[in-house]
Amino acid sequence: MSIDVKHLAKLARLRIEDDKLAKFEKDMESIVSMVEQLPEVSGDASGLDPDHPMKLREDIEGTDKLTRSELLANAPKMQAGCVVVPKTVE
Repeated sequence: MSIDVKHLAKLARLRIEDDKLAKFEKDMESIVSMVEQLPEVSGDASGLDPDHPMKLREDIEGTDKLTRSELLANAPKMQAGCVVVPKTVE
């Protein structure tokens, strides 16, 4: 199987140097071959561990409602009724 690492890198917007392409291609092929060897899981996945089945909790709506002014009372900086936070993405 051949994996086009350059194309995947372009789709993922990653920059990979040409001297590392062979290593990444080998690593990707080993990952794909490992995934191909995984057993199939049919229908009901809760039977994976019958001794410890997954039990989901029931969603309960909270009864203690806060007003907007109470929520914004501890905000360090506000502008036009919104919390101002530092810029994290360029």
